[in-house]
Amino acid sequence: MSSIDALTVAQRIDTVLDILVAGDYHSAIRNLEILKSELLAQNNGADSSTPDSAQPKAPWEV
Repeated sequence: MSSIDALTVAQRIDTVLDILVAGDYHSAIRNLEILKSELLAQNNGADSSTPDSAQPKAPWEV
């Protein structure tokens, strides 16, 4: 099991927030997708018995 550097993740989320404030929604979404895939890759399938679709997605609040 690998450890996640919370400070690095927080900095990357802050970067995405800056991109959103600038109005570049496409880039912000792409950066979030990249961050998600990297975090899932760090997991290395430790919980591979649960598929992604098993967890219901929460609706976004506006």
